[in-house]
Amino acid sequence: MSKPVLSKHFKSRKPSSVRLAQMKYEERAVKPEAVINVGIGNVSLPTNPAMMKRLFEMNAPESPFSKGVIRYSTTAGTVECQDAFKNILSCEGFDTSKLHVQVTDGGSAGMELLLIGVCGPAGSDESPLLMIDPAYTNYISFAERVGRKTVTVKRQLREDGKFSLPEMSLIEKTIVENKPSALLVIPYDNPTGQLYDYATLQELAKLCVKYNMWMVSDEAYRELYYEEGTPLVSIWGITDAEVPGIEGRRISIETASKVWNACGLRIGAIITDSAEFNNRSVAEYTANLCANVIGQHIFGALAHETKDQIADWCQNIRGYYKEQILMVYNGLKALEPKLIVSSPDASIYSVIDVRNVVKPGFDSVEFVLYCAQEGAVDIDGVETTLLVAPMKGFYDIDGSMDNPGSTQFRISFVETPENMAKIPELFVKLLRQFEAKRA
Repeated sequence: MSKPVLSKHFKSRKPSSVRLAQMKYEERAVKPEAVINVGIGNVSLPTNPAMMKRLFEMNAPESPFSKGVIRYSTTAGTVECQDAFKNILSCEGFDTSKLHVQVTDGGSAGMELLLIGVCGPAGSDESPLLMIDPAYTNYISFAERVGRKTVTVKRQLREDGKFSLPEMSLIEKTIVENKPSALLVIPYDNPTGQLYDYATLQELAKLCVKYNMWMVSDEAYRELYYEEGTPLVSIWGITDAEVPGIEGRRISIETASKVWNACGLRIGAIITDSAEFNNRSVAEYTANLCANVIGQHIFGALAHETKDQIADWCQNIRGYYKEQILMVYNGLKALEPKLIVSSPDASIYSVIDVRNVVKPGFDSVEFVLYCAQEGAVDIDGVETTLLVAPMKGFYDIDGSMDNPGSTQFRISFVETPENMAKIPELFVKLLRQFEAKRA
């Protein structure tokens, strides 16, 4: 008897780079005593106290859920939750008077709306999304899911750990050749940890105006930067005063996941200063009905926080991550000086490139699978393995060139400080074990 046929899209699907190691580890028959998972940015810190209070008091008289009734909100989200996103931006010093906020199920839903809203179907005359490689792998995956095209300009990871942004002339050449409708930037970059400065964002904004493109900024990690004296960077700090014509074409992707330590809440937003984009986006999202209303209520607590409370929270989070990132960076360089480790400038990720310490033919996915399925080494008397993300999936490579991610990995600073301290020894030992087996 014949079986139902899966779609071509489903048949082509493979696990995301950020989930691959975890999925394969779960299939492992005999597991080691311990596993440290830094393959996905699943923050394990407690959430903000104001949000925590609502979480623990869902049955309080003032809670909308005190009687056990859980209804839809409007498609654009509750006013309070929208105000929470605006309040954060306002407390950071940005003008929100002309901004439209649409609450979504995590930043992920915002990414899909963005792609549907500004890019045409693959193969059509409508324009693709321009990204700067390596780019967050979910944009690539979502573009494939909804049938949109992406094009990229490439960054290179230098020997000093700095990612070099492409020359503006190369970016402009790519725009002229591919006619993208939008440019995506991630100022506090995932996956590289690179920090875009305002001068760079302004130059990119000028290109968006010149070629009539949307400027999209993924601001999941806004506030997470680690060089003293660095100004807070945002698309909302670029106005017509600096780049005439940029207003009305700005879009940001927001989330409760990272700065606010609430990954599982699945609350995000797509914010824009274009009334038309907002109206059409909300219309598209009516098929989803609304975002998680319990999550909206919890995140909505931030609508009532003061500027000082927001600033104190962000400063403490910055201090925590800076310490962890520098500890791992220094530990890796001490144990294996030839490793290239990305400069610890922003976000909660580091990229490790092993190209100087491995033999030819090395493949980052094979190493990730080895660690997940059979590898383990002794760390303080405990057999331990490590789950990381291969960088191959963060490059939008068409097969005509070598993938720089073949020797690169992204690690997320999401485990406890005690576990993060084990990462340098664990990574280096597993790498050496894997290379010995390859030999």
